[in-house]
Amino acid sequence: MNPIGPHELQLTRRQLLSKGRSCIGAAALAGLLSGEAQPAAGYSSEAIGGLPSLPHFAPKAKRVIYLFMAGGPSHIDLFDYKPAMRKFHGSELPESIRQGQRLTGMTSGQKSFPCVAPMFKFTRHGERGTWVNAELMPHIASIVDDLAIIRTMNTEAINHDPAITYINTGTQQLGRPSMGAWLSYGLGSPSKDLPAYVTMISVGNAPGQALYSRLWGSGFLPSQHQGVQFRSGKDPVLYLTNPPGVPARLRRKMLDGIAKINEERFADLGDPEIQTRIAQYEMAYRMQTSVPGLMDTSKESAATFNLYGPNASKPGTFASNCVLARRMAERGVRFVQLFHRGWDQHGSLPAGIKNNCNGVDQPVAGLIKDLKQRGMLEDTIVIFGGEFGRTIYSQGSLSATNHGRDHHGRCFTTCVAGGGFKPGIDYGQTDDYSYNILENPVHINDLNATILHNLGIDHQRFTVKYQGLDARLTGVEGAHVIKDLLA
Repeated sequence: MNPIGPHELQLTRRQLLSKGRSCIGAAALAGLLSGEAQPAAGYSSEAIGGLPSLPHFAPKAKRVIYLFMAGGPSHIDLFDYKPAMRKFHGSELPESIRQGQRLTGMTSGQKSFPCVAPMFKFTRHGERGTWVNAELMPHIASIVDDLAIIRTMNTEAINHDPAITYINTGTQQLGRPSMGAWLSYGLGSPSKDLPAYVTMISVGNAPGQALYSRLWGSGFLPSQHQGVQFRSGKDPVLYLTNPPGVPARLRRKMLDGIAKINEERFADLGDPEIQTRIAQYEMAYRMQTSVPGLMDTSKESAATFNLYGPNASKPGTFASNCVLARRMAERGVRFVQLFHRGWDQHGSLPAGIKNNCNGVDQPVAGLIKDLKQRGMLEDTIVIFGGEFGRTIYSQGSLSATNHGRDHHGRCFTTCVAGGGFKPGIDYGQTDDYSYNILENPVHINDLNATILHNLGIDHQRFTVKYQGLDARLTGVEGAHVIKDLLA
């Protein structure tokens, strides 16, 4: 007598479909753990995971390195220089320019809004003779012919947390997937030994605004797509090292046992997060071997360290993280995001921004040069920018050598290089106060749509059902690809 037979004859349709779903999930999991790649149509690189429908068309880029200057770098003092600023330095910001813009609580009570011209020297660089503050950024000035400088970025957010959340997730609401999580979910990972999405944090001359792990979170996507934060120091990833007395073979045996338990649990419940847990255990095991080799830069040449600057060999610095970003890109990490804190200069801006630039100027230029000489820049998108810019008017008192600037989202500058973006161009125009956009605005979601386009993704078709809506990275308000930025 077979006791299982009568039971199976009594299965409801829902129970039958649930069992079938478990089989499908188990098959998918087996493919993941075996490391078998799933080639995407029109894309020569193999990827583990991802959606079978992606990419939508042949991509120009394979990966992204996002250099995020948290705090809001002053576009006025770095890229968006207007000679006319010298004429109205110290004069009140005209109401015809401000146009009733809402202000943050830090300057809304000011009775005077004196305009401030940059206290550093701008000069023209590159074949097009674009204005760049070479006194602060001589190395970036030397590579402007590799950059698309977008001067008309804009956002509705005026405070840090909603602004950083907005540019990273496409909405000011909390709990949505970050860009790296979307790419991990959609395109999968070219590497079976490293996460698809890695983030690292460095600090400039001042700690600045706090950064929360939800900025590299997966939101409503499976949690395996969230960013993995790498740290400087002995343990780049917490709890990755086996404790004393636990050899690798014992760890392998333990994980195999846990996987069997989780597979049985998944068969009962069909919860996709159980699959995620199995995959993350497996990834952690593989990372025990891959991460130490990745983080060991002792075999990098002296010429490489010289390219990235004097701090390149000091763990935890922005320069060192840039070297690691290139190494991750070589090893198949899809999305690397380097957060550099300390750009929130409400006061003492001249000293603060000079210290910031001393820490990032050469590493940024060095990264782009390094990728270019290795033949990787053509399929790597490099982004340099923050969540918003700064005001033309001074926050607090204005003196001959000192001032501050408040948040400004109406226009700011982001630089993009490689990965299908047109090099050596200035895009968009602001007024003489660098306060309003005159032509070619680029919303932060427009930039994200263009980044997705170069990765072979139609942002309007890349959606996930969530709370009855077709959620997407670029929001619901008509973001579009900026075709003039495409190579």
